[in-house]
Amino acid sequence: MFAAHPGEWAGIATACCWTASYILFTIAVRLAGPKWLNRWRLTLAVAALLLVHWIIYETPLPVGASLGRWGWLTLSGVIGFAISDAFLFRALLHLGAHRTSLVTSLIPVMSALLAWAIFGERLSLLQMLAIGAIVSGVALVISARPSGHTPMARREMILGVLFALGTVCTQSARYILSKQALGDGFPALSANVVQILAATVAVWIAAMVAGNWKKDFDVFHDRRAALSMIGGAIAGPFIGVTLSMIALANAQIGIASTLMALPPVLLLPFSAFVLKEPIGLRAIMGTVLAVGGVACLFLL
Repeated sequence: MFAAHPGEWAGIATACCWTASYILFTIAVRLAGPKWLNRWRLTLAVAALLLVHWIIYETPLPVGASLGRWGWLTLSGVIGFAISDAFLFRALLHLGAHRTSLVTSLIPVMSALLAWAIFGERLSLLQMLAIGAIVSGVALVISARPSGHTPMARREMILGVLFALGTVCTQSARYILSKQALGDGFPALSANVVQILAATVAVWIAAMVAGNWKKDFDVFHDRRAALSMIGGAIAGPFIGVTLSMIALANAQIGIASTLMALPPVLLLPFSAFVLKEPIGLRAIMGTVLAVGGVACLFLL
């Protein structure tokens, strides 16, 4: 079963890793704030990736890759991690986690549309219905989670939606650019090394230009925050993104990106049993709908 659907299984594994990283990063942000998080998570991830790549391929970087492949992966890394995360943090600031997650559940739809326009990837009617079921389930689960009762100003709402849509567009672009760079048996680990390295260089250059990078070292005074960040970096940019490359290389972009959009559903048990958040019928219905859509993708 695993051999028959390597891309799909890699997509689900990616969702699991990103779910773990979401939990760990949430702990880290609550303890030490969000500004330092993206830079250090990328820095630790790229260090681990370079080491593992060196052990496996006897070189820290895929020096044998063509210049064109390096270009596609560099562009996808900067867009998909440095720029996309900047949009995401601003969306969270203006829109809140609840509504931001709801808007970003559109990433699979945007990815499928771009793949159809650029690569001519065709999805059957049943596959489109399955993807629609998964996206609908994700939306139901997220919308069932409490988002607070404070009224939001119209301007804040508009800004938040625009930043969240920026996240949707840039993440979808990363999937497309990654697909363009993959192929010919190019290792997913090597692709991840180039992407994360490019994003790491970009965010540190931006921090140095802004002149606030020295304060990032203060986070290591909080041991729990530092450990949470390290764990999230390993689960997300290190393992999760490598698995996402495998998913994109072995499955259609629409299917792979849909499966990778499952963390809000997977977070449901964590919210119920750890955070003790109430789970209503709407959230349960969304979970059943999303899981049913995932099952249909394997059967079609």
